[in-house]
Amino acid sequence: MVQKAKILLVDDRPENLLALEAILSALDQTLVRASSGEEALKALLTDDFAVILLDVQMPGMDGFETAAHIKRRERTRDIPIIFLTAINHGPHHTFRGYAAGAVDYISKPFDPWVLRAKVSVFVELYMKNCQLREQAALLRLQLEGGGKAAGGDAKEPAGLLAELSARLAAVEEQAEALSKQLDDESADAAAVATAAHLERKLTGLRRALDALEPGTGSSASSVPSQN
Repeated sequence: MVQKAKILLVDDRPENLLALEAILSALDQTLVRASSGEEALKALLTDDFAVILLDVQMPGMDGFETAAHIKRRERTRDIPIIFLTAINHGPHHTFRGYAAGAVDYISKPFDPWVLRAKVSVFVELYMKNCQLREQAALLRLQLEGGGKAAGGDAKEPAGLLAELSARLAAVEEQAEALSKQLDDESADAAAVATAAHLERKLTGLRRALDALEPGTGSSASSVPSQN
């Protein structure tokens, strides 16, 4: 079972963090608070996050600087960042947010429903990627172990392939449904790109699995890396 996704909330004002928690609690995911850029970077050292909600105006290390540090780290550079700001300095200010690596830029006060919907898309993409990595890891483990299950019991190759194919089909079906949900002019470009990347990885894994059918002569080396 895939665990709950973690969402990082970064804001120096406790009341703003409380408001974000109230809005996002309906998603039933793990919400992690950070009251500064430094605290956010510390949290990112040990935990994986589906998305980061980052306040722009913070004392000390502001949102732009924090985002720059996040994007420089290999471990965290692909985590989507949604900037939240209480002020609007015009197009230049917005451009600076996107240049820092933000996938979205929302001015306060924001519509709670819209924010929740945007965050839920990135949570879904994160969960699908987790499932995909698990299936790829299981496939490699089974092939390298000569068809043995995690508990040590041997499985017939045909049965193993059928089980893996069924699991992959479930992920493919969910990914297809998510892509249709994003097939809208109002969908975030970053979310659409991430969904397309997920579909490409699923296609690669499906091809590798199909190549393992009896008579193909393929081996474990056929399994692509799902990074």
